[in-house]
Amino acid sequence: MWSFRIIFLLAALGFLGGCGFQPLYGKSFNAYAPVEFAAIKVKPIRDRIGQQLHNHLLFLLNPGGRPKKPRYVLAATVSESIASLGVRKSAFATRANLTLRVKYQLSPISGGETILSGNEAIIVSYNILDSDFAILMVEKDARARAVRQLAQAIRIHLATQFTVRTPKKNSKKKEQSRR
Repeated sequence: MWSFRIIFLLAALGFLGGCGFQPLYGKSFNAYAPVEFAAIKVKPIRDRIGQQLHNHLLFLLNPGGRPKKPRYVLAATVSESIASLGVRKSAFATRANLTLRVKYQLSPISGGETILSGNEAIIVSYNILDSDFAILMVEKDARARAVRQLAQAIRIHLATQFTVRTPKKNSKKKEQSRR
């Protein structure tokens, strides 16, 4: 039984290696997304939710601090909506969905055309409780979870863009190293 599992695992790894699979954040020759992340300036975003998203993006993209010579600017806008679900016979809602939407675009700092633009939406559910304070705390937690997930989604979208898009400097180095 164990030998079958080992053979299956080795075959699966062989197929993944043969199809050109590369980890997104791996130490491969072509993965330079973290280097490009360090060159992104995140513009301030309106409202408290926007500030939280801004801070999460700074932490995910620029863990070493703000870039000294940014090459890109990331601008975003956030919107929020709450929908009540699970209504009791007494017409009181017992569950709610918080939807956060972000529209963002990445542009060169020097101006020019947009490199990447996108929309992300996260839906987070929470229980509506009897206490007003408890409802405030549950909504606050739901917003915090949604903002973290939005920041991660934007980072993944940016990483895929940077790993697919090969800069001119690296492509010249590759050609020279192949010769």
